[in-house]
Amino acid sequence: MSFTNRQDAGIRLAAALAGYREKSPVIVALPRGGVIVAAEIASALDAPLDLLFVQKIGVPSQPELAMGAIVDGPEPTIVRNGGVIRQARISEKEFSAVCEREQREIERRRQCYLADRHAIPLGGRVVIVVDDGVATGSTVKAALKAIRRQGPQELVLAVPVGPAESLEELRSDVDNLICLEVPFLFLSVGHFYREFLQVSDAEVIAVLEEAGWRRSE
Repeated sequence: MSFTNRQDAGIRLAAALAGYREKSPVIVALPRGGVIVAAEIASALDAPLDLLFVQKIGVPSQPELAMGAIVDGPEPTIVRNGGVIRQARISEKEFSAVCEREQREIERRRQCYLADRHAIPLGGRVVIVVDDGVATGSTVKAALKAIRRQGPQELVLAVPVGPAESLEELRSDVDNLICLEVPFLFLSVGHFYREFLQVSDAEVIAVLEEAGWRRSE
């Protein structure tokens, strides 16, 4: 086990990101698990914490298998995994149905976590995107593409663990990629945590409240 829990992963990532403190970065977490990791980084770097809502678009018969991802925004960003779509023989109607369902979940989370709070503008800023790990990388790739459209000065991806193949595919989407553990044998993100419980809505809200003063920038 590489990490005790998400807090431990966040503390260790914060140490690796210490050089960014003087660049006044914005820490962008991918809910839900990424929020716990990102909060530790935001605290250590004295940086504002914000969220970017992204949902995996899973194959109907195998929801854990990503055939794409959707990212929140005025014009939602949708990334398709063509190989999975073809292999699973997913029709456009089936894809759209799952996409619409995940869009509704994004809206629910936005209202639940943020209410009427506004997102921090990312144009011209150093942006550090944080999740609790990378598996296939589909959701992270979608998030990075959406943020890149906002014109950040520098886009950084920081994750505790991920497989080499997925990280290599993400490298072209960022200016810098920091990953603490790149195991030879990757089974799942949770395999590298001693404690990897599902994060509840209540936990996310509590973390945001604690970090609320850093969301004002």
